[in-house]
Amino acid sequence: MAIIRIWVYDGILASGVAGPVDVFSAANQFRARKAAPGTTSAPAFAWRVESLDGQPVTAASGQIVHVDGKIDPRKRADAVLLTAPFFSNIDEFIGRREQLNALSSALRRQRKGGAVLAAYCTANYLLAEAGLLDGRAATTHWARAADFARRYPRVEVRAQEVLIAQDGIISGGSVTSYLNLAVRLVETFAGEELAAMTAKALLIDMNRTSQASFATLLDEHGHTDTLVARAQQQMEATLQQGFRLSDLAASLAVSERTLNRRFKEALGLAPLTYLQNLRIEVAKRLLETRPIGLEAVSQRVGYGDISTFRQLFKRKTGLSPSEYQMRFSRATAENGEAESGRNGG
Repeated sequence: MAIIRIWVYDGILASGVAGPVDVFSAANQFRARKAAPGTTSAPAFAWRVESLDGQPVTAASGQIVHVDGKIDPRKRADAVLLTAPFFSNIDEFIGRREQLNALSSALRRQRKGGAVLAAYCTANYLLAEAGLLDGRAATTHWARAADFARRYPRVEVRAQEVLIAQDGIISGGSVTSYLNLAVRLVETFAGEELAAMTAKALLIDMNRTSQASFATLLDEHGHTDTLVARAQQQMEATLQQGFRLSDLAASLAVSERTLNRRFKEALGLAPLTYLQNLRIEVAKRLLETRPIGLEAVSQRVGYGDISTFRQLFKRKTGLSPSEYQMRFSRATAENGEAESGRNGG
């Protein structure tokens, strides 16, 4: 029987505790059903929810999350599951140095003892702060990827991926990847068949391999470089037109080299990459909100060649424009609801 320790702290999402517990509980029930008639099967999993002081914690919603005891890194764990802090400013969580140091020490000790470490979303910051992701690949919430990469340059950030398992550490992406993470733990300790059975019963999509289609490629103009802000505004105003860096630099009375450098300092991107991201973001909004053809979308965002647009869109989002429109279009959803109503569905 695998022992899973779920570590919690103030500011988490309560669902990050309840979701994995439901997965482990379901796996135990399905294992029991598979037992031969007249026999009993030991549960595949036992779990404990633990905090540093053994006291309940307060979730981001204000909900009280009760615990089973205190985090003790000397006690056996087959796996430690780190719940994700839900903070608009991650510095607020990382700034709690006493808590962070205690968690880091406990994590290193559990890893040294052979425990699998599993984290999702912003909980990957805890693994990185403990130095456990140095030289390894990891993912996190797509909106945190740039910040994560800046803070932890020794980590290979693959933000498009939902799950990455490497050297006994499993890293999950955005918030609800805790379900995928829990099913992966079922697979790790109880086999693929039970994991597949559990995922199907709970409607957990284990083929969800990329976060890219959910990602927003652009941050707001959250910097203080007025030159770059002016360049961004020009790009936004002339989106349908062709682009030459030399023309943009000349209109701003700077050299191409200066413009490149300032963009990278302010945004971490070259001007052309920023423009591509801008065009794809606008295309996504058009596909989501309007019943519009792909050729019209391509032209609206400055791509006369629709095949080039398709290739770039899929590279940036993981989906073709048609697939993205089918999945996320509000017009498609509204039409589907209307059709269902006409058919009595």
